[in-house]
Amino acid sequence: MILSTPGPSSAFLAATKPSSPFPRVSKLFFLAPSHSLSSRFRSTARRSTAFPGVLSSLNLHAMAELVQDKEVFASAEADSSKKKNRTRSRSFLDAATEQELLSGISKEAEAGKLPSNVAAGMKELYQNYKTAVLQSGIPNAHETVLENMAVALDLIFLDVEDPFIFSPYHKALRKPLDYYDFGQKYIRPLIDFRNSYVGNVNIFNEIQEKLQQGHNIVFISNHQTEADPAVIALLLETSSPHIAENLIYVAGDRVVTDPLCKPFSMGRNLICVYSKKHMNDDPEHSEEKRKANIRSLKEMALLLRYPNYFFLNCLTKSLGVKIIF
Repeated sequence: MILSTPGPSSAFLAATKPSSPFPRVSKLFFLAPSHSLSSRFRSTARRSTAFPGVLSSLNLHAMAELVQDKEVFASAEADSSKKKNRTRSRSFLDAATEQELLSGISKEAEAGKLPSNVAAGMKELYQNYKTAVLQSGIPNAHETVLENMAVALDLIFLDVEDPFIFSPYHKALRKPLDYYDFGQKYIRPLIDFRNSYVGNVNIFNEIQEKLQQGHNIVFISNHQTEADPAVIALLLETSSPHIAENLIYVAGDRVVTDPLCKPFSMGRNLICVYSKKHMNDDPEHSEEKRKANIRSLKEMALLLRYPNYFFLNCLTKSLGVKIIF
């Protein structure tokens, strides 16, 4: 479902235990009835009613809190950036063979730099990825596996040493390392482009028109997997590259806390939330999670003031809020 709302004045791959490789046939199909554009895009009055309670609460006090939050996260990211400039291990980037790459995992684990469960997950991720790429039939498959996994394992290890902190609204990291490009390159061999397609591709031309008119575009899905952002971007990179790179996804806590997922998440624009379903899994941090969700909703309310694309995954269920368009 795709909804558009006008602005008021003018949007991984593996847990610590990775799942089996996903199939190489992808379909990106946006439902649109055979009606006029007005029925495909439901527009509200000139002033958006999306998140009415949140928008009305964005008074000076709330704005001051949001600015303070941004300063805290900016400070944390600055500290993290300084740490990354330190000399660090090149166990993975310098690996020239599969044996050297896997030995690098064992070496860092034995040195106490990698938790045993993360080290095991890294090895399993390597084997899963290798199996999937080799089955794809692409040229130079072994070289592709070694090259992509060397970078992936290095970034995972980097985050274990110096965990990245996601802000409520995370903008894709494109430099000095382009995490977006890393994710695209990693997932590309897993997609069978010859048998994959984008349905209703003409909708994206209409989306561009709506954005130029000052609308927001909201894509609503009933589910979202860790690989979806990369798959969607890869299938749109030729016809709609601007949309592919600028979508804003709603991300649950696992993809921004699990070290095996985080490098893939860091290359996407994200609104970070804690699922209502798991809000009380750790009662000691329940209130902290609720406050974090409020900050994320404030960020989303601000983003809705300007033309943006959002890809929402069951947001109502995840946050426990009612969304009205």
